[in-house]
Amino acid sequence: MRLGVLDVGSNTVHLLVVDAHPGARPLPAHSHKAELRLAQLLDEAGAIGPEGVDKLIAVIHDALQAAEDKGVEELLPFATSAVREATNADDVLARVQQETGVALQVLTGPEEARLTFLAVRRWFGWSAGKLLVLDIGGGSLEIAYGIDEEPDAAVSLPLGAGRLTSAWLPADPPATEDIRALRRHVRAEIARTVGEFARFGAPDHVVATSKTFKQLARICGAARSAEGLYVQRELKRQSLESWVPRLSGMTAEERADLPGVSEARAGQLLAGALVAEAAMDLFGVETLEICPWALREGIILRRLDHMGPE
Repeated sequence: MRLGVLDVGSNTVHLLVVDAHPGARPLPAHSHKAELRLAQLLDEAGAIGPEGVDKLIAVIHDALQAAEDKGVEELLPFATSAVREATNADDVLARVQQETGVALQVLTGPEEARLTFLAVRRWFGWSAGKLLVLDIGGGSLEIAYGIDEEPDAAVSLPLGAGRLTSAWLPADPPATEDIRALRRHVRAEIARTVGEFARFGAPDHVVATSKTFKQLARICGAARSAEGLYVQRELKRQSLESWVPRLSGMTAEERADLPGVSEARAGQLLAGALVAEAAMDLFGVETLEICPWALREGIILRRLDHMGPE
């Protein structure tokens, strides 16, 4: 069947259309994206304002039209941290459903981590052993660890690249004291969780997903996306550590000229790099591998599991 996953994230609203059936890998058929940056549309009270809700509804209407055009049989709509943490989330969800007919499922942070972990496990298989999975989104950082398809530990921290950039790095290029303050904050937040994972022992394989990690790997020398899904892409901590000072001195416009860095995300790349560097350092990771599958694929795989064999 043809499934559509509608992902209302902190940075983008992304419709992924796939051809899928139980027992087979989902085959991407179409991708429709709109940059919305919901996390940056929150007012001082933490609510998504009327203009932001209007934009969200318009983007969802466009995605629904794209889903219809591509023959989607079933739509799986969900929202992550930007909607989840908005103080008026219930009102936003009600208005979206009233005006579009879409009932967004709001995932908790641990649910995000578990579904992303499922996608990574399916991509690498059982031979990968114990997995540690890191995922930097626009609003949160997800960390999961385990040997099965359900992780033994899964946490979500408010350390998304977009959120941190808005709150901690207002200048362009950012001020040195702001970078230092953000670095201390990020490391303190991550350090609180390390013990929860350390009791399970060292992972056999460390994996990262998300656009932030893909862009960091690319500027550190990983293969271009045009070379295909199945090319192994790694990010080494030593390379990342050499890039953080360089990113710190760049404007967003200068970062956008780096290989693989999009203009829309260039402004938040430094914050993402600080989170990635801290996570790799505090968890003792020298090298991690980039996985092309993440949360959206996890949603699809879970749906197919519930369908059972044809």
